Parts: sequence; C-alpha cells; structure tokens
Amino acid sequence: MAQTKLAPKKKYGRKEGCERCGRKRGLVRRYNLHLCRQCFREIAPELGFEKYS
Repeated sequence: MAQTKLAPKKKYGRKEGCERCGRKRGLVRRYNLHLCRQCFREIAPELGFEKYS
C-alpha cells in the first residue's frame, strides 16, 4: 500500500500583527497596510489620508 502525504494544516486567525509595533488587535488591512489603528492614526497624514469630520 502506498504512503499518502497529508497536506499541512491550514492556519486560521491572525498570522502577523502590526508592521510597526506588532500589536495583533485593531488591524487596518485595507489597501494592504497591515497597521494597528493606533499606528495608522499617527502616520495617516504622511500616507496622504485626510480626516473630513
């Protein structure tokens, strides 16, 4: 009988955190940013985002 290899298990959940500080909660992943919301608020003006209200 031939040996069958099992596929590696798929990992669910957050694999990595914020690129800047490593925090895993409150990530802004839109536009491939991968920043936590606190870091995003600090550097958003430098990235070109504007606050309208």
